[in-house]
Amino acid sequence: MVEKILENGTPKQKEKVKEYARIAGQIRGQRQYLSELTKKAQAAAGQKNRLVYDAENGSNLPGTLKRSEGEAPTGDNTIDEAYEGTGATYDLYSDVFSRSSVDNQGLDLISTVHYLVGYDNAFWNGDQMVFGDGDENLPEAERIFNRFTIAVDIIGHELTHGVTQYEANLVYRNQSGALNESISDVFGSLVKQHVKDQTADQADWIIGAGIFSENINAIGIRSMKAPGTAYDDPLIGTDPQPDHMSDYVDTTSDNGGVHINSGIPNKAFYNVATEIGGYAWEKAGLIWYKSLCDELTQSADFQAAANATYKVAGDLYGNNSTEQKAVYNGWEKVGIIPNADTNTGCSGRILRTIRSIFGRSNS
Repeated sequence: MVEKILENGTPKQKEKVKEYARIAGQIRGQRQYLSELTKKAQAAAGQKNRLVYDAENGSNLPGTLKRSEGEAPTGDNTIDEAYEGTGATYDLYSDVFSRSSVDNQGLDLISTVHYLVGYDNAFWNGDQMVFGDGDENLPEAERIFNRFTIAVDIIGHELTHGVTQYEANLVYRNQSGALNESISDVFGSLVKQHVKDQTADQADWIIGAGIFSENINAIGIRSMKAPGTAYDDPLIGTDPQPDHMSDYVDTTSDNGGVHINSGIPNKAFYNVATEIGGYAWEKAGLIWYKSLCDELTQSADFQAAANATYKVAGDLYGNNSTEQKAVYNGWEKVGIIPNADTNTGCSGRILRTIRSIFGRSNS
């Protein structure tokens, strides 16, 4: 998308995207560094504690505190959406998975809004959430993005990067990076479905609905139901996501296609959730959550994810259960055959750690 804007955008649009691409690269480096310092958390009791700050169009974090846990709405949509969205994400993880905040130790949910002037992104920096206001500083006809607090699934997506940081800590490049992005999409979508009380069949499976301005021909940033169909616009290009391994994009851009190839595991989860039916967070979501926490290693690829989720489905619901068959079918439809006889579990993680210490192959 960035490349297309640099090719097709107005001078102001190109200037913005160059600067914010540079910032995004710095943020990814900081998040990776903090991830490497993170120790796996142990379960602990904690209470939801949201703190929303205002950067007042600057870059100093966290900024000025504007709303704390339990306080009334401020009337600033961005502040209040950040407060509600981080709360909705906490509730999903707490109510469904018995998780105490991002780190499972009751970490405060800190958010900063109004970051820089017209910043076109939202991100988890390893410690807190940061939200930009989109293209409010551009003439209306040139606006691409609305404010980034507008979509609760975006908030859930970014906070889930924090959950992944404290669990499998998936390396942010190539297939492990695409899996990192997909897991954030999965739980971001589940946050939205939980808020709306939607079953898998009722959900739209769109990530970031409402993020784009009316100038852009788009329904969202990504579609889990139909990867490759979220947008098709002369300015930002056509959604490049594949939905099958036969169309896997081998690229050095985007950290090896982390935002592109995430369409494949996204589609697999959609397949599983809709085949199982009901509320997607209850079974499909639980399988993915336990796989993230208990089975996946830092370098896990799509095959490892398929193997892990297939194993966990068997552990939870029984071998050859309806749920395990749905996991198998879901991955098979995207060109990956789950194999239960793998080293994705505890013994496998120990073996891979030993091999990494002694510099041996993981084959």
